[in-house]
Amino acid sequence: MSATASRTNSSEKIGSTLAHLARAMKTPTIAKVWEQLATTARDEGWSHEEYLAAVLQRQVADREANGTALRIQSARFPSRKTIEDFNPDYQPSLRRDVLAHLSNMSFVPKADNVILLGPPGVGKTHLAIGLGIKACQAGHPVAFDTAAGWVNRLTEAHQRHGGLDHEIKRLKRYKLLIIDELGYLPFDADAANLFFQLVASRYEQGSLLITSNLAFSRWGEIFADDTIAAAMIDRLIHHAEVLALDGESYRTRTRRELLETTNPTTP
Repeated sequence: MSATASRTNSSEKIGSTLAHLARAMKTPTIAKVWEQLATTARDEGWSHEEYLAAVLQRQVADREANGTALRIQSARFPSRKTIEDFNPDYQPSLRRDVLAHLSNMSFVPKADNVILLGPPGVGKTHLAIGLGIKACQAGHPVAFDTAAGWVNRLTEAHQRHGGLDHEIKRLKRYKLLIIDELGYLPFDADAANLFFQLVASRYEQGSLLITSNLAFSRWGEIFADDTIAAAMIDRLIHHAEVLALDGESYRTRTRRELLETTNPTTP
């Protein structure tokens, strides 16, 4: 057998072995890239260590990307909005250093909270989704719903024997719960009690990100009980970043700018 044929057979055996090992380790990216990277390594004179690092980096990058995609899908965001797409120029009261600090997700491992307060249309939901996506990218499980949606979940669980405790324990696997639109609909006494149990269960155990159109002084209107509202606020703000947004509704401003563009004032 010629030297060339021998090298070909050896290469085929190595390829077959690597394909088998990649399947056994459940590393499909390695199976796809090892040969291409091997050619690059030979052409550029990589060391064995450099080649191994390159192969493993590709596998890890793909696995992290897939994990992020699954976490974003599981979070059930109503739309895809990012922090990078948010224009802070429309929110001069929002400190950019605070937004940058929140975007690094250091508040999630510490089980701290974020509260976004302001009138409709000023970007609260956009920021909530953007920070939620950042959390997913950082490897944290996230769950998103409106305040009414969370109450519906808890009510359904409460109607099953032992279901509420089970649901609250289940939610602890999410490092960040996002509660959007708190204050748009008032809660009755039962709903307020269920919501309080959710907040209390997260205290120093897991992060909450809440958006509300009402200042804290009006939360008694949401829960029809100033005592419950005060107890809830006390737990939420103990370890929290509270951001007050103001200004004109983004949707109203966009509509006005569109009208001004299509119907310019004639001199």
